[in-house]
Amino acid sequence: MQQVPYGSVDRDKPLIRLPFTRLAVITVCLPLLGLIACVVLALLYHYNDATYTHCQVPNYLPSISAAISLTPERYIWRFSIGLHSAPRFLVAAAYLSFYRGRFSKRLMEQLLSGLTFLLALSENIGLLLLTYVSSNETYSVHKSGFILFIGSSLVHMLCTCKLWSLIAKYSLSAEEMMSYRQKFRLFLFNGFFCLLAAYFYKRHNTYCEAGIYTLFALCEYLVVLSNMAFHMTAYWDFGGKEVMVATPPEGKRF
Repeated sequence: MQQVPYGSVDRDKPLIRLPFTRLAVITVCLPLLGLIACVVLALLYHYNDATYTHCQVPNYLPSISAAISLTPERYIWRFSIGLHSAPRFLVAAAYLSFYRGRFSKRLMEQLLSGLTFLLALSENIGLLLLTYVSSNETYSVHKSGFILFIGSSLVHMLCTCKLWSLIAKYSLSAEEMMSYRQKFRLFLFNGFFCLLAAYFYKRHNTYCEAGIYTLFALCEYLVVLSNMAFHMTAYWDFGGKEVMVATPPEGKRF
């Protein structure tokens, strides 16, 4: 990353120039490292609280909601997601611009790209909501945030895969073909483990069997990790691009 002092003679050059690939890595690593830290701390220092359920049966892994509702885990998670959210909005806008350029003369694809953009915003808002309102503070709000996040995420992946299937159909780029294949595989993986997590959650609440909530927690981890991996495919989509922060030229300042 290059920085230029504001007061230099080169003030019209970018103040900050960051490769998009580096931004993609940073954006994914923030929640990934935050999640790992929260789960490890919960297991090491708050095992009984983190693995407790109303059924009071043996459970060996905390759900993500349980892991991020404890202290100091909640502050680590909130810090990670707070830093992570701004680049996510930027990436959503970058994809909208990319799709508009690719489908400039195709109305249905333009509408689908707009819907995909709105779903990306909704997914990020849901993540922020479930992050800053923990399950032991206001459960109904946390639950709503979780449903918004998961629902928006799945439909966003579906719409993205549809757009990229059209791109890959007429593309000769190896990177774009690989990006589409990875997106589609991750969407299927994510959807499968969402269904499996819902099954284990329902079964736990219905029958209160030992270890079933552990399987739910494991599926939940895989859902979140595959979501992160899906967003990491931006590494290929914008591999040659840069993010720049610059001051406007002297003649264009108001």
